[in-house]
Order: sequence, then C-alpha cells, then structure tokens
Amino acid sequence: MYHDVINLVFCGVGGQGVLLASEVAAQVALEAGLDVKKSEVHGMAQRGGSVFSHVRLGRRVFSPVIPLGKAHVLVAFEELEALRYAPYASPQARILVNTLRVNPITVLSGEASYPEDPLGMLKKHFTNVEAVDALALAIEAGSPRAVNSVMLGLLSRYLPFDPRLWLTVLEQRVPAKAREINVKAFGLGRELSS
Repeated sequence: MYHDVINLVFCGVGGQGVLLASEVAAQVALEAGLDVKKSEVHGMAQRGGSVFSHVRLGRRVFSPVIPLGKAHVLVAFEELEALRYAPYASPQARILVNTLRVNPITVLSGEASYPEDPLGMLKKHFTNVEAVDALALAIEAGSPRAVNSVMLGLLSRYLPFDPRLWLTVLEQRVPAKAREINVKAFGLGRELSS
C-alpha cells in the first residue's frame, strides 16, 4: 500500500485533539509491531493556535521529521491548516480535511483574510482530497469534542491495521466517560469513506 515507511501529518488548531489523534495512530502502529517516530509542535495550542504532528511508521524509522513533499497522508482538522501544511504532502498524498473554518488571530484582528476556497486550492494540487464535516458527525456521536475520533475513523480506512486495534487503543486513550461517544464517532468516520 505504501513504501517501507508511512508518513502521516496531523494538523489543526489547539483544542481540537490533534495531538491525541496522532498519539492514537502512533500507538496503533506500535501495537501492530512497527517502529514509530513522532514529532509535534503545539506552541499556542491552548489558545487556538496552529498545532501539528508528524508520525512516521514502518519496519525501521530513523527520524521523526517528515521532509517536505513526503507525507503519504495529511489529516487536517481545519481547512486553513490543511493549506498551511500541504507542502509536506506528496503529490499523490491522501488529504483528509474536516470542513471547519477557525479564524486565526490575524484574521480576527483584520491583519489578514481567510482564503476564499481552501478546499478548491487543495484540489488544484492534489487529486486525493476528501472533505468531511467531522464536526457534524462528532455532534451526532454525542460531543463536538469527538472530531478527532471521526478523523481517526476516516484515517483508519487507509492504513493496514485492524479496526479493533484502533478501537482498543482509542478506548485506552480517552477518559472513561467519553469512551462510548468516541467509539461511535470513530465508527461514523470509518463509514464515511468509499
């Protein structure tokens, strides 16, 4: 399906569960017996700033950082963040985008404007762009905070791991009171893809 190493980039804004999603994906790969390296940046994460994580998995992985143009999958929790981190994706990459728009501080302050059509811009450069309303599905599952589980469900369709392994790791990583909602959200995300 992929080369010896699978490169995943997760991106979004603080508070969306980007880092938890990347931790779940990394743990699934570890449980499946692969070598995993992970790198993340979450400077202004608490304040809605940009957050991203690189996850590399394979038989042997030497570096946690994905070179520009080498990601196989970009998992974006917000449209503008998908554009921001698109340079990491290879031309053949699968781009999974939550159709949510969160205005960054520069847009709110009037210093910049939000791009008119981020998805259209992505589709000009990538042929495998899949846009989903993960927030609506998370709400259907029981909580808007379960967007990350919806996106993980979608991602799970494209990685060679048993869905039960994903669910086991997800259940270990989320608080007990949120498990049922997150499992449902994962299932809704997994069902989305053709």
